[in-house]
Amino acid sequence: MTDNVQIYTDGACSGNPGPGGWGAVLLYGAHEKQLSGGEANTTNNRMELTAVIEALALLKRPCRVTLTTDSKYVADSVTKGWVYGWQKRGWKKSDGKDAINVDLWQRLLPLLQTHEVTFVWIKGHAGHKYNEICDKLAVAESRKFFSRV
Repeated sequence: MTDNVQIYTDGACSGNPGPGGWGAVLLYGAHEKQLSGGEANTTNNRMELTAVIEALALLKRPCRVTLTTDSKYVADSVTKGWVYGWQKRGWKKSDGKDAINVDLWQRLLPLLQTHEVTFVWIKGHAGHKYNEICDKLAVAESRKFFSRV
């Protein structure tokens, strides 16, 4: 595992639930790739998770990844081990309630086993270059659904 990749992600949602979008920027050496997508009816947390999943899924071989996100939900769920507890308890939280976004967590966990991922949380809307790019991508994607609603 010698390839070092920087990934930046963000999600956006208008209404929560409502039209949403996600954006990601991948940096590998001198290469930069932007990707984004959205859904007509979703939540901010689902878009934050989707951005991480789609960015990691794009990697063609196991990599050492520094993943920077402004989502405490995503970063804490992984770094504090919450998601692994939910999985062990049959996707139940410690209070016995159902975990949410299980479909997305089930897609993310194998990716976290494939890649060596270090999560870095940053404050959103604080002028971080790549977080701002991801935010613009996510918001643009969410706006595509306004004319359809």
